[in-house]
Amino acid sequence: MNNILHMEGEMLRIKGATKVISSTQSQAAVETKECLIVVSGSEIEVKRLNLDEEDIELKGKFSSIKFSPLGAKKQPLLKRIFK
Repeated sequence: MNNILHMEGEMLRIKGATKVISSTQSQAAVETKECLIVVSGSEIEVKRLNLDEEDIELKGKFSSIKFSPLGAKKQPLLKRIFK
């Protein structure tokens, strides 16, 4: 299944979501079968979550959406801190 993002005003819907990694007022990280989606902004909140249907709705003022393929090798923590 392909991921589908639909944005309308302050609502963002992600189809294909399998897990919510984290959610704060400034950032939400959602895992799908193919990638990790990190949404940044302000006043972000999860409005609807249905993992059985692989569907999540976020509300907020979004400033960026980043995609990272799953299985991408992360750098060690100390290397990321001391660039």
